[in-house]
Amino acid sequence: MKSNLDNIDFKMAAEEEKRLRHDVMAHVHTFAHCCPKAAGIIHLGATSCYVGDNTDLIILRNAFDLLLPKLARVISRLADFAKERADLPTLGFTHFQPAQLTTVGKRCCLWIQDLCMDLQNLKRVRDDLRFRGVKGTTGTQASFLQLFEGDDQKVEQLDKMVTEKAGFKRAFIITGQTYTRKVDIEVLSVLASLGASVHKICTDIRLLANLKEMEEPFEKQQIGSSAMPYKRNPMRSERCCSLARHLMILVTDPLQTASVQWFERTLDDSANRRICLAEAFLTADTILNTLQNISEGLVVYPKVIERRIRQELPFMATENIIMAMVKAGGNRQDCHEKIRVLSQQAAAVVKQEGGDNDLIERIQADAYFSPIHSQLDHLLDPSTFTGRASQQVQRFLEEEVYPLLKPYESVMKVKAELCL
Repeated sequence: MKSNLDNIDFKMAAEEEKRLRHDVMAHVHTFAHCCPKAAGIIHLGATSCYVGDNTDLIILRNAFDLLLPKLARVISRLADFAKERADLPTLGFTHFQPAQLTTVGKRCCLWIQDLCMDLQNLKRVRDDLRFRGVKGTTGTQASFLQLFEGDDQKVEQLDKMVTEKAGFKRAFIITGQTYTRKVDIEVLSVLASLGASVHKICTDIRLLANLKEMEEPFEKQQIGSSAMPYKRNPMRSERCCSLARHLMILVTDPLQTASVQWFERTLDDSANRRICLAEAFLTADTILNTLQNISEGLVVYPKVIERRIRQELPFMATENIIMAMVKAGGNRQDCHEKIRVLSQQAAAVVKQEGGDNDLIERIQADAYFSPIHSQLDHLLDPSTFTGRASQQVQRFLEEEVYPLLKPYESVMKVKAELCL
């Protein structure tokens, strides 16, 4: 049997499956053909799920081991981006309406934080995987107890040996014919959560591309549109969003499957699992390859960002202007009314005439504000409106991100495998 482990006649197995209508038994017969002396004991005491479920658990574990370093690399690339732009002020948005300033690096840390949670969740579910082990047809180990003539210790020893040989630290004590399908829910739930994170990140990038503040990589000869030569469509981010939606909905399959597993098992789980488990990991893999490629080539346009800040900052600075006027001896209520009137006039220029925000020019032209005219440049310095964003970025990266990435240092230099 050992000498024929890799001697698999797939053509014969396919013919046997067509005849027997059973995939595991087709391979049992094919293996027996290679090892005729062992034909009488192959699969003795076992059930199909001893083969299928245990193999699935090995594959799930190994699939996580492929995804984890890829996710870590994405986080690492974004961490480099955030660190480099920790101090670059940018307009914040709530409800996609102008809000207080933040920094480009701080916004990126919002993305990184979600991905760090995904990295921890994927690692947790991977490490929590337990082997099905040697359990028999309904999980009672009755067939193995019979083989060992009622020796409980030998049954448990066999279960432990097989579990360890498969590279698992623990096996389920309780199973039906299968390992509980709740495991599949946990696996696809963390992958769906990753999909949600990626969708949010790439949607932000798409919106920023529309604002011309940031773009994903765009190749020298890349074509954005077959009809409009000037287009620079964010197709990689769009691809990630498209695939992320697919990844997010795949978790409904194991939810439905687990809910309809009658008693010890029904076979309506099988065909569904063969699709959704593989598709979830393949989809997550493609998403991470693409997102790494995006994160390695993000382009920022500081001048566009600066112009948008100039358009909105005068309104945001009004509270600072009022406080400066009061410190200079002014009346808070009078100042508030003055600024309210001037702000409405400036807003009318922007909205009705399509002009630039001229609130500051109006304040500079009004003698009432002469006590603080010399302070206006300082009061309008964007860096004074970003709070502790820069310090938050530094602390977040040093205390939370870099320690989390340490186990993956050896694979950090690998470039993205972008699927065209």
